[in-house]
Amino acid sequence: MDGLGNSLDDVSADSSVESSDRVSLMEVRLQAQEDEITLLKSSLADALRRLHVHEQQIPLLRQHIIAVNPSAARTLNHSFCLDGFSRTRKLSTNSDIPQHSCSRVRRNSSSDKLLREAQDRPKQKLGKKAASSTNLLTRSPSLENRAKDLISNSGSRRGTYGQGHSIKMFIRGRPITMYIPSNIQNYEDLRMEPPVEKLELDWVYGYRGRDCRENLYLLPTGEVVYFIACVVVLYHIHKQTQRHYIKHTDCVRCLAIHPDKVRVASGQMAGVDKDGKPLQPLVHIWSSTTLVTLQHIGLGSFERGVGCVAFSHGDSGTFLCVIDDSNEHTLSVWDCAKWTKHAEMKTTNEAVFAAEFSPSDSSSIVTCGKSHVYFWTLSGGTLSKKQGIFGKYKKPKFIQCFVFSGTGDVLTGDSEGNILTWGKSAADTKTLGKGAKETYQIMRQTRAHEGSVFTLCVLQGGGILSGGGKDRRVIRWSVDLAPERECEIPEKFGAVRTIADVDGEELLVGTTRNAILRGTLSDGFVAIVQGHVDELWGLATHPSSNQFLTCGHDRQVCLWNGEEHTLDWCTTLEELGLCADFCPTGGVVSVGLNTGRWVVLDLQTREPVWEYTDGNEQLSVMRYSPDGSFLAVGSHDNFIYIYSVTDGGRRYTRFGKCTGHSSFITHLDWSKDGKYIMSNSGDYEILYWDVAGGCKLLRNRFESKDREWASYTCVLGFHVMGVWLEGSDGTDINALCRSHSERMVAVADDFCKVHLFQYPCPKPKAPSHKYEGHGSHVTNVCFTHNDSHLISLGGKDTCVLQWRIIPGGQSNSLDRSASASSTSISSQEPGM
Repeated sequence: MDGLGNSLDDVSADSSVESSDRVSLMEVRLQAQEDEITLLKSSLADALRRLHVHEQQIPLLRQHIIAVNPSAARTLNHSFCLDGFSRTRKLSTNSDIPQHSCSRVRRNSSSDKLLREAQDRPKQKLGKKAASSTNLLTRSPSLENRAKDLISNSGSRRGTYGQGHSIKMFIRGRPITMYIPSNIQNYEDLRMEPPVEKLELDWVYGYRGRDCRENLYLLPTGEVVYFIACVVVLYHIHKQTQRHYIKHTDCVRCLAIHPDKVRVASGQMAGVDKDGKPLQPLVHIWSSTTLVTLQHIGLGSFERGVGCVAFSHGDSGTFLCVIDDSNEHTLSVWDCAKWTKHAEMKTTNEAVFAAEFSPSDSSSIVTCGKSHVYFWTLSGGTLSKKQGIFGKYKKPKFIQCFVFSGTGDVLTGDSEGNILTWGKSAADTKTLGKGAKETYQIMRQTRAHEGSVFTLCVLQGGGILSGGGKDRRVIRWSVDLAPERECEIPEKFGAVRTIADVDGEELLVGTTRNAILRGTLSDGFVAIVQGHVDELWGLATHPSSNQFLTCGHDRQVCLWNGEEHTLDWCTTLEELGLCADFCPTGGVVSVGLNTGRWVVLDLQTREPVWEYTDGNEQLSVMRYSPDGSFLAVGSHDNFIYIYSVTDGGRRYTRFGKCTGHSSFITHLDWSKDGKYIMSNSGDYEILYWDVAGGCKLLRNRFESKDREWASYTCVLGFHVMGVWLEGSDGTDINALCRSHSERMVAVADDFCKVHLFQYPCPKPKAPSHKYEGHGSHVTNVCFTHNDSHLISLGGKDTCVLQWRIIPGGQSNSLDRSASASSTSISSQEPGM
């Protein structure tokens, strides 16, 4: 078998439950260990910073105490350290708060209280126990450091930052203090409401062809039906419009069209509900004209997911065949009119790739997959199977696909590049005895492709089309399998995954690199749908037009036109792209890679105009200052690198480096005046930097509470604290973005959802609008330059969704479709 076929189909084959469970358990343990290490590192970094601040403040504090009470000076030097240790321990005991919760507003203690405590210290006597403790602290540097750390904690609680208000939230046991801006007089009276704006799914970029089969169909309306993530797309080629069926709760894996060419069946993987609890997989039957769900099939009957669906044809679509993704790949037949299970039987422990009813006999079903072809007979409420006999022919590793020819034969395509013709043979009573039954054997073997035959398609005139893997060829065969014409698909689109006949000449081809091509064997093919083929992380929107850029693990950098819904250009880099940002001039874009290298691309020529490397770890964020004079590069080596930018974003000079984070940089934003930076890190720190003053860390975070930010993408901060759910860990939110109008904030979470909150959003349990569509963790969100649309990226689902912003007071088609789906089934729906 060719290398491409091996890589694709080995992924399709199911792994055992035991091995996956062991891997999951090991991942959980590893994550727990990483959390402990992260918390330890962050605590140590906090200790060092606070100790430094405390040492700077002790002289001023002593002068203030002496001025108020000169008698305190005699004993202050001897009692301060030990007494502060004991008092602070008591304070820390009283302030224990359950993890993952937000405390109420806390006033920083006034200096008067601190002075009263200092005045009381000379009256206290040091006994033997205290003296021995003093000696112990002197002998043990670690205990001495612990004491100093506790003193510094006590100092910060006692008004180091003045008379302002603060609020504290906890993530994985890590306290995060946030200071309330001066313009908020009464935090408790703030009311959190969802934004008046809503989202409507406008366009879906991408197609799932890398690991799914037979998922491309043409409806009589001229719409092409396919899926990616949780969305089934109906794309009208000539009108350049899309409609979307969005009722699935997890990734769609298979698709079938009813003989009436109106109803559609789509099967999904097991999903999760809004609380993260697992949901069972099922099949949706819905109308392609109204997008209304007509039936749910198999709720509670399938395991893991639905791998194959097929309607019967000989009886006008009475039955639906379903194969799930359980270990035994159970085949079930459902009566669509009665909504009941008609028959069920386990098939095989090997992977199953396709299932189909005979077009002329609804009691006959064929399935194929790894090393097998099964011929099933449905009689009453029971299923019986016969395995295809390979006989003298080599048994291939995979039977990839099959079709029923016009003559009634079954044609299969395999991993050896052959088309096998199967037929019934009479029972061999002479050899096998009187009870022998008829068998299905290979009547003919036709060499078709170099490598796998991934798909077969029957044309309207009876001819056959085959699509190859390694050779990427589409070949047209006559009814008796004589080759007539062929065409090779360009290498950049990958292998042929599936073929749909348009009119006997024009074809639609789905490829393994997630593209849909349109064309003919004579004139060639052009892409009408393209997408990424691996995990996505990098996203940036153009500062003055409806363009946006995406990059990911497939090393592709793609510039999309959100107005025309087209791919303007795509280029391939040498490394994985993880983050990006447009220069405010709009002429270039910077892309951060996984090796520490970053490259600046010219939008017109696609050529790099600048390259540089910062460290040897991956880059996580690129962010230009508002006027474009600086570029900040956040790295996993814990540093933020600052560059001066000239020549319209085409020349860069190292300006400085922000040093102080104890974990990798995750997000950062510039102030509106371009002088300061706010940053988050992997251990949930919020730090502020004075870039204009030499990239210095601002020790007093209280002074940044009123600073205005040009963008807000940091996931930790007072203004966005309400987006975190109670009980969240630090990885539940991957990204957020404030709108340019500063009225709303979009959030990308780890549970396949996009949220829309009002901005600011500073109170816990803030309400939001939730939107589904992605089938994987949502890795990034970003508003377009005029807030007309929101772009969201799915991680492993490789999907890019473009949402239209619906202003308050306007109707939303999502709401209309939701209300329509709850109504009774229309009597005009065929066959119901």
